[in-house]
Amino acid sequence: MYSRRPEKAKAAASLSHPNIVAVLDQGWNQGGVPCVFIVMELIEGSTLRDYLHEQGALSVERTLQILTPVASALAAAHKLGIVHRDIKPENILISKEGRIKIADFGLARGALLGSTMTAESSVILGSVSYLSPEQVQRGVADARSDVYSLGIVLFELLTGQKPFQGEDPVQIAIKHVNERVPKPSSINPTLSVDIDNLVLRATDINPDRRPKDCGELASELQIGRAHV
Repeated sequence: MYSRRPEKAKAAASLSHPNIVAVLDQGWNQGGVPCVFIVMELIEGSTLRDYLHEQGALSVERTLQILTPVASALAAAHKLGIVHRDIKPENILISKEGRIKIADFGLARGALLGSTMTAESSVILGSVSYLSPEQVQRGVADARSDVYSLGIVLFELLTGQKPFQGEDPVQIAIKHVNERVPKPSSINPTLSVDIDNLVLRATDINPDRRPKDCGELASELQIGRAHV
């Protein structure tokens, strides 16, 4: 991965967690276009998007098996003041051995990186189907924005579809701001009230009503696994 900002590489290198793709090296590209490079571990396997295409909607048990380590990894990033900002199935990897890894902290922002981004660039760079309302409206993100995005992924794994559909990205972005994510059980009637409540809390339009970070969300996912 290449970056023109050395602080991005330093922040990525500071993340050490078994469920985050490891940064093995970093430095300056001394030949050609000046930029900072980071060398990341090779994960042999597939993305969660590929897995979804193959499997369709997942069971509650399998969904929580996948997303609990993702939430744990994001919790470690949040403790360092780093927000991923681009959580989506394409950035969640499943190795051939079954290990779950988060990739691509390229949009990450935090105490080490600077905290804001324009709304326009956020919509362009982020994946609109997973953007939190505050990213769409104000171009800002904190740990609760990652909670929201992971809540959207949770909805998609349980139902096999995204909560909001539209003819173009702008329509979808507006829905994130103005509409509540529906109950997953409205699409998959086998899901429990507890699962509905977990998804609705994580994807609340008001960030103050969400879990404060992915550490808190990971605890709620662990409780969910205990009751499956």
